[in-house]
Formats: sequence, structure tokens, C-alpha cells
Amino acid sequence: MDPTHLFELVIGMFVAIIALHYAAHKLGLPPSVALLAGGAMLAFLPGLPAIAVDPGLVLVIFLPPLLMDGAWSIALRPLRRHMIGIASLAIGAVFFTCAVLAAVTHLLFPSLPWAACAALGAIVSPPDAISARAVLERVKLPRRLQILLEGESLLNDASGLVLFRFAVAAGVTGAFSTVDAAGSFLLLAAGGALVGIVVGTVWVLFIRRLRDEYLIIAATTLLSWTSYLLGEQIHVSGVIATVTTGLILSWHQHTVLSASTRMRGTSFWTVIIFLMEAAVFILIGLSLRGVVERGGGFGVVIATMGLPILVILIALTLARFAWILGSDIVIKLCNVLGLDRYTPLGASGATVLSWAGVRGVVTLALALSLPEGFPGRDFILVTSFAVILGTVLVQGTTLGRVIDWARLTEPESEKARLTMSQAEAAMAKAQLATVQSRAYDSQGNLIHPQLLERYQRRAVMIVDYADRTDHYVPVLQAHFDVVLAAVATGRRELIRLHRAGDIDDETLDELERDLDLEELSAISAKS
Repeated sequence: MDPTHLFELVIGMFVAIIALHYAAHKLGLPPSVALLAGGAMLAFLPGLPAIAVDPGLVLVIFLPPLLMDGAWSIALRPLRRHMIGIASLAIGAVFFTCAVLAAVTHLLFPSLPWAACAALGAIVSPPDAISARAVLERVKLPRRLQILLEGESLLNDASGLVLFRFAVAAGVTGAFSTVDAAGSFLLLAAGGALVGIVVGTVWVLFIRRLRDEYLIIAATTLLSWTSYLLGEQIHVSGVIATVTTGLILSWHQHTVLSASTRMRGTSFWTVIIFLMEAAVFILIGLSLRGVVERGGGFGVVIATMGLPILVILIALTLARFAWILGSDIVIKLCNVLGLDRYTPLGASGATVLSWAGVRGVVTLALALSLPEGFPGRDFILVTSFAVILGTVLVQGTTLGRVIDWARLTEPESEKARLTMSQAEAAMAKAQLATVQSRAYDSQGNLIHPQLLERYQRRAVMIVDYADRTDHYVPVLQAHFDVVLAAVATGRRELIRLHRAGDIDDETLDELERDLDLEELSAISAKS
């Protein structure tokens, strides 16, 4: 394809992303569903060339920054507290599901080698980080389930990649060892974690000495690819390396980044992640044409593969249910025996967690990376796409209803010790103490009376608000409505002065920034 036409196609894809997101918002659909369906329709437009997705390039471009973003935003203390549960999902559930699907596929196709059956299981077993994020953005889950799903989606790709590589090697050489696969996974994970620690630590030391916020944002943006590629280059888990680096960045960002850098960086990063997540689903949809053509067309695919694919999709779903519900039963038995360190999810929580296993870009990339001539390659490709389509369209669109049906509540043990209002009160008291210590000179004379009065009044008001939140909420809502109206009026006057030539562009920019900060502060306080 001509480079100019390729660029035009990329621009067209981003225009389609905006249009499909708008359509999803209007129709009340998850954006991932609209993007996937839109990409599939675009793939069959007359005159549009077939899109050949390079699986290795897709993983390198999209997976590291999306993993980094997930690790950056995940809550670290709950992550540590629930690491056993996350490991059970990210490792145990993936290995168990892979084994179940390999057995089911071999029963359906006895002539298909076990290695090919295992490869299919490894490809479709790990729920996808990108798809999980797209689904979780639209639903409200208790903190424990949220952490379990986020943590699983960050780490399970490493399990799937290890199993996949061993299965492909077995398909080529005819030899496979479960013990070797488990040992290799531990080695790759430990090596990846070490790489992530080194990269993250170097970043922290570097950022402490760097003062240019644009260089800091650029360096931080490149860090996800740096960590991933370095891990892959020395043959350890690039996924674990990227996640570990992201966790280190998440912990230190509050102390090494300035307020301005954090605000600008967050805005820039949010747009990048939005475009990347959306592009992934568009690319998955666009790849449908090539998958169907490899299978011999829609008619042939449905006639020859439809029923086996449906059986595999059902087995995939039931395997996840079996692992999660079984794990919950084990926890309950441990509680009965007096081992009450862990609390079971309960039937409703386990059901929601089981239903949230959505597949996406990693599944497609692994399937497309199968070598030519690999046993059952066409069937694996079609099945992988069907699994993505089925989980996104069915589970992605119904997860909200399942959550509503489950009527989940937040356990007391998962709730923070302080509410936001109480935290604000504690912060206001600490600020007041600092102002009081500096409001007087060395002779004891008050030199900052207005500042001291302001912080005293603020501390009293916030403490009173924390004690009577329900009483003050309507008053504060009306208060910040007035603030926002005043900001809007000030903005109109500022623009009028600029248009009339009374102020220059520099004055406009400076005063507009002040109004923007005041507006953002009011919106945040109101919400």
C-alpha cells in the first residue's frame, strides 16, 4: 500500500473512532462493542484494501502503554492485600482454562495434535487487559472485585504467552512438558520483575534531577516501551517488566512530579490511551475480513466450524466459572476449619467475576502469530476471533445487568478508614499547623493575620462539613454553581477585552489559565 494511502487510512480510522464513540454514547452501548462492530463493517467496504495486521507489531505498539496505564492507576495497597486472589486468576485460572479447552478441542477433533489444542487454549485463556478496561469503565464494582479484575488483566498475559510459546514449540518439535512450562514461567516472571524494578528505579532517580516538565512527560511516555522491549530483548517477561515499572511509577509519582507536570502529563496520557484503546478494537474488527477469507468465507466457516466454536466458547465460560466458584468453595472450607485469613466472594461476587472474562487484542495477536503450516491454524484463527467477538458482544454488553442482579455491596473490611471529607479535614488541620508556625516572626509578632484567619476559618468549616456532610451538600452544590457562573462571566469578559484589543495574547493566556484552574477546582469540589 502506498504510504500516503496508509496515512489516509489511519486518519480515517481515527475519524471513525470519534464517530463510533459518539454513536455508542447515543445508543447506550459499550464503546468497545461499537468499535468492534464498526471495524468489522469497515473491513468489508467495497474498495477498501484488506488490512494485514502484524501481530508482533500490534503487541509492541499497544500492549506496553496500556499495561503501564493500568499499573499506574491501580490501587497499590488493595493490590498487595489481594495478591493471592490475583495470582489465582492470572496463573491458576489461565492454566486450568487452557487445560480444559485443550481437552475439549481434542474431543471435538481427535486428529488434531495435543500441541495445537493446547495452543488454542493458551490463546483464548487470558482475559485481555484492554477489553477489561473498556468494560470496567462503564460499571461500578466493589473495590475487591475491581482490584481482582484489574490485577488479573495486568498479569495474566504473561501466563498465556508462556503457555503459547511452549505449545507452539511442541507443535513443531512434538515435545511438551508441563513442569518445564511452569518453571519457565517462574523464571520469566522473576526476570521481568527485576527488569521492571531497575527501569522504574532509574526513572525515579532521573526525574528527581530533571526540571523540564515536557522532557519528563516525554521520558515517562517512552518508559512503557523501554521496559517491555528490554525485557523481551533479554528473554524475560516484557509484560511483567512493564507492569512492575508502572507500579513503581505509580508509587513515586506523588513525590517526584510537580503539580503542573502531573496535570499536563495526565491530560496528554489520557488522550493517547483513549486513541490506543479505540484503535485496538477497530483493528480487531478490520482483521475479520482476513480471518473469514482464511476460513473459506462466511458460509464455510458457519457450516464447518460454527458448532465446534460454540462448544469451545461455552467450555471457556464454564471453565472460568468452575475455577472461580471452586476457589470460593475452598476459601469457605478453610474458614470452617478455622483458617479465616481470606473472605469468600460469595455466589454473587463469584458470578460477576466469572462473567467479566472478556478477550481482546492479545488473543488475536497470538492467533495471527501462529506459524504457517501449524496444525489446525485456520480453525484456531476463526475460533480466536469468535471468542473475542462473543465475549465482547455478549459479556461486555450484559455485565452491567449481571452486576445489578447481583446487588453487590462493599464489605466493611474493604472500605477506607476515612471518608474523603474526613481526609480533607485532616489535611486542613495539618495545613493550619504549618501556617500557625510561620504566621509570627522571631519576636512573636503576627505578620500574616489574613492568611492565618483564612486557614483557621477553612479548617473549622471543613471539620464541620465532615461531621455534617448530608446537611451541607445542597448548600455547596449551589455555592459552586455560583462559582462556575462567575467563572463563565469572567471568561466572556476576558474574551471581550481581547477581541476589542484592550489586552494582548499573553495576558489572555495567563488569565484564562487562572480561570481554567478555578473552574476545574469548582467542578471537582461539586462532584
